[in-house]
Amino acid sequence: MDKELIAQLAQWHEDDEHQKIADTLTEIAPEDRDYEVVSSLGRAYNNLGRYEEALEQFAIIAEQGRNDHLWHFRVGYSYYYLNQYEEAVRVLGIAHNLDPDDENTARLLNYSQRKLRKVQHAAARWAMREQHNNSRTAAAPFEGMALSDFWDDSDYALREYVSAPPTDELIASLEEELGYKLPASYISLMKQHNGGVPYPTCFPTEDATSWAEDHIAITGIMGIGRDKSYSIGGDLGSSFMIEEWGYPDIGVVICDCPSAGHDVVMLDYRNCGRDGEPEVVHVDQEDNYEITFLAEDFETFIRGLVSEEEYDTSQEDKEEDLRKVAVGKFSPLLEQLCSRVPEVEQLEQKIRTVCTRIVEEKGHFSFHADELSTLMYDVQFWLYTNSYPNTSRQQYLDVYEKMIAFGGEFGQGGYAPGWISDWLDGRIREGLIVQKNGVIRFTDQARSEVIARLDES
Repeated sequence: MDKELIAQLAQWHEDDEHQKIADTLTEIAPEDRDYEVVSSLGRAYNNLGRYEEALEQFAIIAEQGRNDHLWHFRVGYSYYYLNQYEEAVRVLGIAHNLDPDDENTARLLNYSQRKLRKVQHAAARWAMREQHNNSRTAAAPFEGMALSDFWDDSDYALREYVSAPPTDELIASLEEELGYKLPASYISLMKQHNGGVPYPTCFPTEDATSWAEDHIAITGIMGIGRDKSYSIGGDLGSSFMIEEWGYPDIGVVICDCPSAGHDVVMLDYRNCGRDGEPEVVHVDQEDNYEITFLAEDFETFIRGLVSEEEYDTSQEDKEEDLRKVAVGKFSPLLEQLCSRVPEVEQLEQKIRTVCTRIVEEKGHFSFHADELSTLMYDVQFWLYTNSYPNTSRQQYLDVYEKMIAFGGEFGQGGYAPGWISDWLDGRIREGLIVQKNGVIRFTDQARSEVIARLDES
């Protein structure tokens, strides 16, 4: 490709104009397309969600790409989004060996390995479930379980969750409304205590979620009813979470979680049909509605809940995060950006001071929607646009993670993209960030206020 075309393709890629890239490159006769043209066309197809077409392009240059990290990464990307995780792991593993320092490859390889483990675990579970179903004997739900010690009937729980025992008519009505037959064990438990907050609120997992590496947590269990907000037919119940929050229509939301809507526990009917015995799964909005298996049925889920004290590493985590924000090395990008602001004295220390306050207040190093987190969103935006004044909205959202979110030693190890886009759009609505010709920047007054707030912290 000539230099002018390369520059144009790069600009279109930055502007998310992937269809223009595909249209332009397909105008080149197939016999005239060199390695870079075919590779760029495959990348454009990937970004357009046309993964099978992307693989067709990459196959054309497979021999030339044998030792190219980028070729393997792009092929692995296609396989990942085609849900062919075994192939994705294989190809991304080669890409990682070719370039061990590439963070994008390492991250996608990790995601692929996690997805593959889930697929393998699911296959093993179904084999075990078949054996269990063939050998199980009928027993009363929760036989031998001390349910009198299960519920925490605080004023909050009684007000927000607990309803009178459901009638058979109410159960039938909600089953028709939701489109799923409720499990017998769930109905049995709700007839004894219809919704509430249990003492044990954690459930162990084999795979990591946005909540923790080895478990999820619930806030409460939704009862069978419509009168309480946190009941399956309530105004914050199952239909609301599916229709308004975008959760997959695979069953019934039965538990809310401490994230205030950003993850839930559901009865999953995909494998059993609407009248069968559903599995219990965790659904993670912050990870593109990732589904993590929890238990083969509702009773197993309830019996498997454990106290949060079993996972309490808060003090150790806080001490580690305090060390991290005090002495952890800045990411290369953040270090570069700070070096370009000589007019602000002790800038690095001021950033560390704000982040130390965040850890002290929250107990961990993460940014959300609180005042200090918002200041750090502002600081990162100011630093980046100070060095790169022609930044577009999408360019900033794409580069954000390279400053602190995935900043290595001085980093959080992850972030919720929704917080960043919400913050950015909020600042635009407030008039503190202005857009002109696709470029975003702080107003002069807003920039001065950010610096002043940083100095005061």
